Amino acid sequence: MYSVIVWTLLLIVEVAFATPSKANSTFFNPILPGWHSDPSCVFVPEEDHTFFCLTSTFLVTPGIPIYASKDLVNWKLASHAFNRRSQFPRMNESSDQNDGIFAVTLRYHEGVFYAITVYSYRTGEGIFGLIFNTTDPYSNDAWSEPVAYDASGIDPDLFWHNNGKVYMASSGTILQTIDLSTGVVSAPVSIWNGTGGAYPEGPHIYHKDDYYYLMIGEGGTETNHSETIARSRNIDGPYESYEGNPILTARRTTNYFQTVGHADLFQDGNENWWAVALSTRSGPEWANYPMGRETVLTPVTWKEGEWPVVDSVHGEQRGWPLPKPNKKIGGSGPFLGDPDVVDFEPGSKLPAHFVTWRWPQDGTFAVSPPGHPNSLRLKPSKTVTPTDEDPLAGANGLSLLMRVQTDTLFTYTVDLSFNPKVLDEEAGVTIFLTQRQHLDLGVVMLPSSNNSLKLEPKLRFRTTGAGTTVGSLPQPVVKSIPEPWLKHPITLQIQAKNDTHYTFSVASIRDRGTTHVIGVAPATIVSGGTGPFTGSLVGVYATSNNGSGTTESYISRWRYTGDGQKIDYNRIVESKK
Repeated sequence: MYSVIVWTLLLIVEVAFATPSKANSTFFNPILPGWHSDPSCVFVPEEDHTFFCLTSTFLVTPGIPIYASKDLVNWKLASHAFNRRSQFPRMNESSDQNDGIFAVTLRYHEGVFYAITVYSYRTGEGIFGLIFNTTDPYSNDAWSEPVAYDASGIDPDLFWHNNGKVYMASSGTILQTIDLSTGVVSAPVSIWNGTGGAYPEGPHIYHKDDYYYLMIGEGGTETNHSETIARSRNIDGPYESYEGNPILTARRTTNYFQTVGHADLFQDGNENWWAVALSTRSGPEWANYPMGRETVLTPVTWKEGEWPVVDSVHGEQRGWPLPKPNKKIGGSGPFLGDPDVVDFEPGSKLPAHFVTWRWPQDGTFAVSPPGHPNSLRLKPSKTVTPTDEDPLAGANGLSLLMRVQTDTLFTYTVDLSFNPKVLDEEAGVTIFLTQRQHLDLGVVMLPSSNNSLKLEPKLRFRTTGAGTTVGSLPQPVVKSIPEPWLKHPITLQIQAKNDTHYTFSVASIRDRGTTHVIGVAPATIVSGGTGPFTGSLVGVYATSNNGSGTTESYISRWRYTGDGQKIDYNRIVESKK
């Protein structure tokens, strides 16, 4: 009997240590909340034992954000690898809302960080391979002009072989050698067909225990998304598929976190393995997910000579022991979760985490211009929304400045000073997914209700939802502005009080506590559709609506505060502060 008890206890202990979910740390997913798709991460002991992750950005500029963390919980924006127009001057020529910087792989080798990606034109022009590098991940300026290469597929990966060659794997799955200084590549060779799922992409190669492991995403980036793996004794194959595939997926589950895939693996300072992947907080209905594809973290057990075992993804995740909390990290950007308290002080620059849609025209934005201290000036662009006749609307730059929606529940306010002079001039706040899907509340010059020959500024709430397939669009709401308000800036507010709707309100700056609701819109309008790869952005815009207006508008007291993160169907936790 005694031996049976001892054997049982030993078995329990063995199972406890073999299963990642039995380890002794707890954290919340997503670790990079809001639109942070296609993550790739490395751990760099030489950089003071720091983790670095990056994500895809498509048409957003600056692009390819580099996040740094010492503890896998607190992530700070360190830099952007793609941060100036000269790095890819043709970006503004893109006509499709899903063009741009596709999945990027981040790797570190002999003191140098490499970010390899493709710029894709989905209108048939093809893809352009780009390799950025730096020795200082905390500086935008330190990131190089890209080395161009002839891309055979999207989602490139880099692997340094001990034979001195550098290999690149890309969707397909295709293997080539590449010269990182010239971009010269060898002829592409197919090395594995995957397990039969659609769109084998996002490949990553790892070398462990005398095997080359090839991990890919399959099934598309929707609810059939999954991660599969194969291995070989030789980098160029043949590759043996794992009988236990997929090693990570949420398909055919009721999990709140869905579309899990496009993963990357890395080790921490204790040689424990982790996986990052993209995921949407949508449940299997996959209808309401305004923040798009976010970055999640889960532990991995990878015993010698065996296949990796990856824990499924949940909002409250248990894993290997985490490093001690540490926020001593360089870079000019904020930590994810920091509230925005932006007053556009004289001499300051735009915050590092503010983004635009394509590159803006020079002079579109100005911080504390003459006569307007503590404000942001916006010069209007022709339009924010493209039409079928003008698919390149915005190619010359949009007056649109935003930040990622990083919280399920949040409150966002700005003060707007705007005295429009010409019909259809408009400035306001927006929830933006693409130019074809956004929710706007603005001050706009329209004909008077009493005299159509007279113009007056009015409040207007309206939605643009081309591509949305769920529900109907709310009707536009137009309201007169109280006369006393016209002499002062007006506070515009967007709130997500729940995960299904946005509320748009206004207030007088003399009574900020009294808000007046102008409109409410379902979050499904900015879920998927023409933006299957993006997520909601929150910010301000100015437009002439294709008119002749040139009146400038001024934004002050920019505030964004996270109020809560939904991590399961019936569970909301406090946003990170």
